[in-house]
Amino acid sequence: MKRNYAIVALIMGFWFVISFITNIIGPLIPDIIDNFNLTHLALAGFIPMSFFVAYGIMSIPAGLMIERFSQKTVLAAGFALPLLGSLLFALFPSFPVLLASSFTIGLGMAMLQTTINPLTRVAGGEENFAFFSVMGQLVFGAASFVSPFVYAGLVERLTSGRELTGLAALLQRLTPPELPWTSLYWLFAAILAAVIVVVLCVRFPRIELQEDERSGGLHSYRELLRNKYVYLFFFGMLAYTASEQGVANWISEFLRQYHGLDPQTVGAPVVGRFWGFMSVGCLVGLFALKLWDSKQVLKVSGALAVASLLTALFGNAAMAVHAFPAVGFSISVMFSIVMSTALNSVERYHGSFAGILCSGIAGGALGPLVVGWLGDLVGLRYALLFICLTISYIVSIAFWARPLVRNRTVRLAELFKTSKA
Repeated sequence: MKRNYAIVALIMGFWFVISFITNIIGPLIPDIIDNFNLTHLALAGFIPMSFFVAYGIMSIPAGLMIERFSQKTVLAAGFALPLLGSLLFALFPSFPVLLASSFTIGLGMAMLQTTINPLTRVAGGEENFAFFSVMGQLVFGAASFVSPFVYAGLVERLTSGRELTGLAALLQRLTPPELPWTSLYWLFAAILAAVIVVVLCVRFPRIELQEDERSGGLHSYRELLRNKYVYLFFFGMLAYTASEQGVANWISEFLRQYHGLDPQTVGAPVVGRFWGFMSVGCLVGLFALKLWDSKQVLKVSGALAVASLLTALFGNAAMAVHAFPAVGFSISVMFSIVMSTALNSVERYHGSFAGILCSGIAGGALGPLVVGWLGDLVGLRYALLFICLTISYIVSIAFWARPLVRNRTVRLAELFKTSKA
């Protein structure tokens, strides 16, 4: 089958847009708390919760949609929902509307991620699928790294008092002066509208779903749900996304509360580095998984993550600024290890099981909300210790999981011999 690398490049652009929009909430938390006069941290936790609840709700239905409709239809609808959500908040900026906007964006993002993976396999070829999947992760991390800097730069320009021209001047006219950060949602809307036009104009290759990409019938879910390990791995996915989002969404507010660091000039860049270090960690993790069993890698990454988090929480300002990104680096391999170990632990119905596991991404709703709720009770510093519990559960998988297939490892000399060849 002919490979279409132009489509692969377009898919990488899709990943950039998805990440650019998805992971901006963390840097915005301090502004949201101040501008909407939120008296409880838990209220701010409802914003990522509304996004990830929608993600969890839509994951399995999205898998069914790509079996029934064309990929172009699902892609266009997947980008149209975030466009609607972005415009909704840009036009009516208030806290309740922000919650509705986040929920709508989450529905669309679930549709997009479910469609993009099989499309990548078809366009780039099965033999290149692993490579392009990792490239997608790197692009995803790069966009998450960039978006906080775009936010900080945009707010700085809109509040500088200088006479603006071009796009900045247009955004200034559209945005309430007391809410400069909401200009991002106009930017999101413009980007999404352009992407929809591209999707409608491009001819995509036909997707033939493989067995592990296809959602099974009700009988497959009934059989899987009789297996206790399905629930244990589902909780592993919940714990991972709760850890990732629970840290990322509260970094900027923590640095402001405990060290007096400005959210725009310091908080946002630290959040950006959290995601950037996660991308670097993915590359290091690929190397590590070639040398060591995934269970051992999971144990080491868990220990590093907990140590980094404790340093960030109880160290001084300089230590916190460097330790939070180190948490991102440490947890970067956990998602792929949990997912692959889970799928390698069942003999059949991998497509249905993958849908169940992807629903566990709703844990991204749990982490920020629980941390915010605990923060109101005991303070944000001690509330973030909840993440130590979720990371500990992820590490426990290395002790009780019994996969049918283990990751193939080689000696260091063999690895370099292979790469030279």
